[in-house]
Amino acid sequence: MKILIFYASYGGGHLNAAKSIHECLKSNYDNIDVELIDCMKYVNKTIEKMTTKAYNEMAKKAPWAWGRIYSDSQKGPLAHITSRSNKFMAIKLLKLLREKQPDLIISTHPFGSQMCSYLKRKGKIISKIATIMTDFAPHDQWLVGSDFTDYYFVAHDKMKAYLISKGIDEHKVFATGIPLSNRFLKSYDKEKIFAELNFKPDKKTILFFGGGEFGLGKTRTVEIFEGFVQYCTDMQIIAIAGKNEKMRLAFEKVVLNYQAKERVIVFEYTTQVPEFMCISDLVVTKPGGLTTTESLASHLPMVIINPIPGQEEENAEFLESNGIAVWIRKQDNVLEILENLFSHPDNLENMKEHTKKLAKLHSTQDICDILLKN
Repeated sequence: MKILIFYASYGGGHLNAAKSIHECLKSNYDNIDVELIDCMKYVNKTIEKMTTKAYNEMAKKAPWAWGRIYSDSQKGPLAHITSRSNKFMAIKLLKLLREKQPDLIISTHPFGSQMCSYLKRKGKIISKIATIMTDFAPHDQWLVGSDFTDYYFVAHDKMKAYLISKGIDEHKVFATGIPLSNRFLKSYDKEKIFAELNFKPDKKTILFFGGGEFGLGKTRTVEIFEGFVQYCTDMQIIAIAGKNEKMRLAFEKVVLNYQAKERVIVFEYTTQVPEFMCISDLVVTKPGGLTTTESLASHLPMVIINPIPGQEEENAEFLESNGIAVWIRKQDNVLEILENLFSHPDNLENMKEHTKKLAKLHSTQDICDILLKN
């Protein structure tokens, strides 16, 4: 069986979801040939480079602009332009599909699904098409070409109900959750991790993600980080600046100012997210689909900061309404939010219990089983 997995490089979530599916298929199934392909880079490297850079720049410097594009692409003229451009690019993708002759196409980005469903509608391909939606709120761009898409995998039951309300056959829609790396299913030696950090196992630990290489909301992020360092004097903080040296230096300055070296450790970059999540009691982060999935799987309450307008704000609203997260908005007083959050010991425990209702620990395996057993 030949399988192609398509992703697009707009944010890391689409690629990581695709990688998780790729790893699961290769490790657990016989007689399959599976390839991971950036479909936008394949159809037009120049367009892919320009649009990826534009997305990153908007997310960094003008998130409101991305929010407007996200909203307008759901309906109106921009939605039609997007669909037409994808039809044009689909013709280029056809060359690859004729060469590879896949039995199944899995896409973790709407562009891949749209291009393939268009080709299927035109009778150019006969492959089965599976779409994996990588956020906690639906967007209608994912549904373009739904009549010719065979499977939809979504984060939770409310998204499934939304797709069904849009006329999609309920037998096509599976609330499996977003694909998750199997590293979050492993057991880790917590005492060893605490020892490596020189942290105490009997103290609460907070994992703080600073926003990564694009420095999203840098000034506000540093303000919030300072609030945690100032307020949480009896807790330990692991701060991740991502590939952002300015953020790391700003974090380290805060730590120095509050003489907090014994209880706060700053990393510029880490590959130990699963290990750090397993020892943490709370995560502070932007609400991207991937990080949210990992936090839920680790049963971590969330404090949400700096969501990009569009899908991340919708994710934030969903998580807050389900009692899993507290969203620190632009106008909020950080210390007041923290005082309220930590005012009662049951608050974090209740949020943790809510995560268990939404966590889909075996999402990746479930998706692969459904696709290969049907």
